[in-house]
Amino acid sequence: MRWWNGLCVLAMLAPSAAAEPLRPYVVEGDAITRSLTGRPGDAENGRRLVMDRHRSLCVLCHAAPLPEPHLHGTLAPTLAGAGSRLNEGQIRLRIVDMKRLVPDSIMPAYYRTDGLARVAASFRDRPILTAEEIEDVVAFLVTLKE
Repeated sequence: MRWWNGLCVLAMLAPSAAAEPLRPYVVEGDAITRSLTGRPGDAENGRRLVMDRHRSLCVLCHAAPLPEPHLHGTLAPTLAGAGSRLNEGQIRLRIVDMKRLVPDSIMPAYYRTDGLARVAASFRDRPILTAEEIEDVVAFLVTLKE
């Protein structure tokens, strides 16, 4: 049943505006230490993305220190304090491809296009979030210290 829940979530995601080649990155241990874009993200845009139940769907599974807590999920760890528990690189890898750390995770790989099964046609050959959006979400999550 767990795969079905993940499949339903992925079916509801809106695809990125345009398919662009994935930017290369290097995984070092449990982190991607370098920005995918070479510059910091926009934390305010990251906050908007995290709250967007139709774009990123973060709050469908995660509780977060954001408005309307009754709309937040409890399937995954809370995002509160994420910036205290994990460094920027660790957060980045978890968003890019959590399955590298936890292969049976229901969290989608937000910046991966290869080796995926049951991908909706609108998502083939495109990541869920762009490199810029990944960096925006990272920039927001590192601010969550409590």
